[in-house]
Amino acid sequence: MSTVPSSAPSKVEKLSAVKGMNDILPASVPRTEKLPDSARWQWFEAAVRNVLGRYGYQYLLTPIVEPTALFVRGLGEVTDIVEKEMYSFTDSMNGDKLTLRPEATAGIVRAMIEHNALYNGPLRIWTHGPMFRHERPQKGRYRQFHQLDVEALGFAGPDVDAEMILVARALWRELGLVEGQHVRLEINSLGQPAERREHREALIRYFEQNASVLDEDARRRLHSNPLRILDSKNPAMQALIEQAPRLMDFLGEESRAHFDAVRSALDAVGLEYRVNPRLVRGMDYYNLTVFEWVTDQLGSQGTVCGGGRYDGLIAQLGGKPAPAVGFGLGIERLLLLAQELDLPMPSAAPDAYAIVPPGTPLAPVIATLEALRAQGVRVVQHAGGADGVGSMKSQFKKADASGARYALVFGADELARGQVTVKALRDGSGAQAERSLGEVAQWAATLQSSASELAQVL
Repeated sequence: MSTVPSSAPSKVEKLSAVKGMNDILPASVPRTEKLPDSARWQWFEAAVRNVLGRYGYQYLLTPIVEPTALFVRGLGEVTDIVEKEMYSFTDSMNGDKLTLRPEATAGIVRAMIEHNALYNGPLRIWTHGPMFRHERPQKGRYRQFHQLDVEALGFAGPDVDAEMILVARALWRELGLVEGQHVRLEINSLGQPAERREHREALIRYFEQNASVLDEDARRRLHSNPLRILDSKNPAMQALIEQAPRLMDFLGEESRAHFDAVRSALDAVGLEYRVNPRLVRGMDYYNLTVFEWVTDQLGSQGTVCGGGRYDGLIAQLGGKPAPAVGFGLGIERLLLLAQELDLPMPSAAPDAYAIVPPGTPLAPVIATLEALRAQGVRVVQHAGGADGVGSMKSQFKKADASGARYALVFGADELARGQVTVKALRDGSGAQAERSLGEVAQWAATLQSSASELAQVL
């Protein structure tokens, strides 16, 4: 007896995003995680462009995939990022060892060297985009995260160190964050390599004398990167760390003068800060000024922005020696902070929503909406489908839910007169008036009026 194959379609497996890598969705789409919506991202990106434009920083983009050697050489072999967190693979076509970038600075420096970008003098640049680290996902810490990176290359003076910090402050103010209340600044100096070597030797001696208190991670780092022990969050080691030799005591006259000049500049503009002698950065390439902007609003993920000077990195990656300073900012973490504080942001709602009764000829509707958009008006057309465009009542519900200031009603009678009805949705008055389809440019701007002006406009 033959078996007749079933005509029922087989169930297709549902696929999900990789753990720790998130979709950034519009606010109207339900989400299972408390993540910033795409409107907040656009709000942040607009603020960034505005602030960095005022300071004269230029935008650039670098590849997401870089040679693995770039990060090994740039970040240091004995760092958590290189040892544990990088997404690295071998190119199946040519055997190249490649890595998804875990941070932005090394790639930017590689690009500057490759294109001889500093030939005509120093540069102020910035970029933003996805970075990748294989670590345990948690609130504000993801395997794919997005970073704003701001760099000043070729500038040696402490004035640019201070400028970097003030750029971040200007961004806080643009977003509505209050320094000292929502975020606070911590600074330190790491001195120069010779000073750090002397401090490093003193640290090793100190921790060797107290080896019984060290945890496994600290013992592993003791001779390879003892400075990172100072950044340990292990409560059992905090008393030991507090008594450890301080780098500030090993700084020479020039390093102290540089740090004092940075502090003087911050004092001059009334920016409060705390000198934190235990503040270090996770990458080996930093020297002199380092800083972090931190918050108490996000639990253990308190750092929202960090950076400093890295005068040796360009030469370390094969370029002509040049000074540099910069910072990185975790975008997800900052937007979570903005969300926690419920910071106000410009509405993402359209200016108008077009109501299209069933049977309405589409040509005059589409022509009018395109003319409005050409004038800068944000307008959404109620679109139909196989089941039609929907009743007037349901369309008005959609118009109200969209947040639009106005409804544009393309009724048959209005169209016959070459008119469209403009109805206010937000001021409670329900005011409405007809506008000429042939004079869109003359009345388009009224659709961008604030809610308090609607009754007067109509």
